This record gives sequence, structure tokens and C-alpha cells, in this order.
Amino acid sequence: METHVTLLTWNHTCSVGVRAMDDQHGILMDTMNELRQALVRGSGREQLSELLDRLIEFTRMHFWSEEQLMEQSAFPGLAEHRAEHHSMLAQMIQSAHRVQYGEGVQMRPLLCSLRDGFLEHIEGLDQAYGP
Repeated sequence: METHVTLLTWNHTCSVGVRAMDDQHGILMDTMNELRQALVRGSGREQLSELLDRLIEFTRMHFWSEEQLMEQSAFPGLAEHRAEHHSMLAQMIQSAHRVQYGEGVQMRPLLCSLRDGFLEHIEGLDQAYGP
């Protein structure tokens, strides 16, 4: 059974009310959509791997930015948020490694999982720091 990967679209539930973070979330969505489009076009492992690497690097930078913002405002949920970031990044890196070394990773379920985790994070944990 084929898993359908829908495009990520920005809506009000994604906004955390901090312009820089909202902009970065938009870029992350665009990068995931690019990965999805490469998958739909049937791009090879090398291109998918390159896009995954770009997604990881931008995610790493975004998480760092978010954590800096939380530190500056003495946000009480920083430790939990940082742990969640660490876990998400570790999962992404492990998946990218499996794709790069041809361990038969099914890209569609992987992309669905990344997409769902990303939305869950923005619409859940990230909403707490906006105010």
C-alpha cells in the first residue's frame, strides 16, 4: 500500500507569533515540500540525500535559534523543548544515514513521519513560547 505524502501548507495553527520563527517554519515547510516533489518525480538517492541533508542543516539552525530565543526570555519549558529538538534531529540524522547507505528505506513513510512530527511540534510545543 502506497503512503500519500501531502504538501505542507501554512495556516494560522502554524503561527507561533514570533516573526523570525514563523519565517523559519515556512522555509522548513518549503524544504520538506521540495523533498516530496523530488520523491514524486522519482529523483535518485543522491538528490534525495542532498535534500535531506539540507533539511537537517536548516532544522539544526532553526532549533538553535528557537532555543536562543527561549533562553533570552527565560522560557520555563526550555529543557523539555530542547530534549524534543534533540530527539527529532537524531531521528532525522539516522534516517538520512540509512538513505545515504542504501539500507532500503521507504522514502514515503519516512517523509510522512517527518512531516507529521514537524507539524505536531509546531502546533503543539512551539505554541507555548510565542506569548
